[in-house]
Amino acid sequence: MKKIRRANLEDLEQIVDIYNDSIPSRIATGDLQKITVESRLKWFQERDTNHYPIWVMEDNTSSLTTGFKNQVLGWVSLQHFYGRPAYQSTAEISLYIAEQCRGQGIGKKLLGYVIEESPKLELTNLLGFIFAHNKPSLNLFKKYKFKQWGYLPKVAKLDNIERDLIIMGLHLDCKKTQDNST
Repeated sequence: MKKIRRANLEDLEQIVDIYNDSIPSRIATGDLQKITVESRLKWFQERDTNHYPIWVMEDNTSSLTTGFKNQVLGWVSLQHFYGRPAYQSTAEISLYIAEQCRGQGIGKKLLGYVIEESPKLELTNLLGFIFAHNKPSLNLFKKYKFKQWGYLPKVAKLDNIERDLIIMGLHLDCKKTQDNST
C-alpha cells in the first residue's frame, strides 16, 4: 500500500539515492556530482518542519524486486524562499521520483498533496524552479494550475550546454482550500 507521510531521519538514505539518480539526466537538478547522506544531514536536521516539511511516498508492501518494505518511491520538500521574513508564506518545492517509479502518477499525488497541505502550513504561494528542457515537470506543474512567473535565460551550464530556468508559481486561495477541506 502506498502512502504519503512526513519524512524521518531513517528515510534520508533513500531520499539521497533518489536525488542522486536524477543527476545524470541533467534535467532535474543543477548538481553535477552525486551528494552524500552526510552532506544532507544538516539540511535535513535544520528544517523548520512546521512550515517547510519533507514528505515521502512509501510503499509499505514487500517488493518483489528489492525485497524491502517501506521503500520510498518519491519525495517532496518545501523550503523557505529567499530567506527573509517578508517571504515566509512562500515556499519553493523540490520533487523527486525514484527512477523505476517515474510515469506512475507519484509526482501527481505528491504535488497534489503539497498543494492541499500548504494552507495548513500558512503558505500562500508555491514556487517551482524547473529547467526549461524538463518538459515532464513543467507539464505536471501546469496541470496543477501553476503559471510561469519568471524566466531566467542561460543561468545554468550542464555539460557545457547553457540551460534556461523557469519559475512556476501558484498563489493559493487559502479560504477556498480551507472551505473545500471541511
